[in-house]
Amino acid sequence: MRVSPMVSELTTSGAGSTARVEVGNVGTAALPFETLLTRMEVDSDGNIVETPADEEFLVFPPQGLVPVGGRQVVRVQWVGPASLDASQAYYLWVRQLPVDIEPNPETEMGAAAIQVLYTMKALIVVAPPGAEPKIELVSAVPAIITPTTPDLSDVGGTVEQVEPTTGVEIVVRNTGRRYALMSGANWTIEGTDVSGQPFAQSYTGDEISQSVGVGYVQPLNGTRKFQLPTSVALDGTKPIKVKFS
Repeated sequence: MRVSPMVSELTTSGAGSTARVEVGNVGTAALPFETLLTRMEVDSDGNIVETPADEEFLVFPPQGLVPVGGRQVVRVQWVGPASLDASQAYYLWVRQLPVDIEPNPETEMGAAAIQVLYTMKALIVVAPPGAEPKIELVSAVPAIITPTTPDLSDVGGTVEQVEPTTGVEIVVRNTGRRYALMSGANWTIEGTDVSGQPFAQSYTGDEISQSVGVGYVQPLNGTRKFQLPTSVALDGTKPIKVKFS
């Protein structure tokens, strides 16, 4: 199963209040699926809490059957409040449904069968017109970190860890009315290493996404803690600057 796009932004009214998400079948059998929506809250450590939110959207079709090599467009329309104080984030779940497996009449004995069912989640954000993010640096301190390989379909999830290394723990706050995706920015860290030499290291948006995923930060004073590896250990007694561009 393929789902695209993985991130959609909606407005509360007008043509922009509808997203179109495509479900593709790259398997060797027909793909039955169903959808559901949950509201997403993310804490400072990236932990996600989801609550049902189907009543805030109109989804068509809510279920479908995609033929081999085929595609199905799912239309997701906001039907919640016409005005919001700040952006709100949701997950559109696309879940593969089980199918009946017919027994083989040529076998003399029964056999166990295993089905692998896929679930994918696309991020859908509803934002009021004119809302913008406003990111502030709260703190940046040296740390021994364990880099992770993020699951990019999940805002906070990770799937693989490697050996601990030198890095920086960074806390940011979003005082704006719109969410922020920190992987959409280039980061630069400046400071002094433990040998007293000036230090500067830049990270592209792609490198940020490889370390922290999409880096979702909630609006209205939402905070997130991120850890980035550095090539050398930094001196925590000297100022550390972090720039976003």
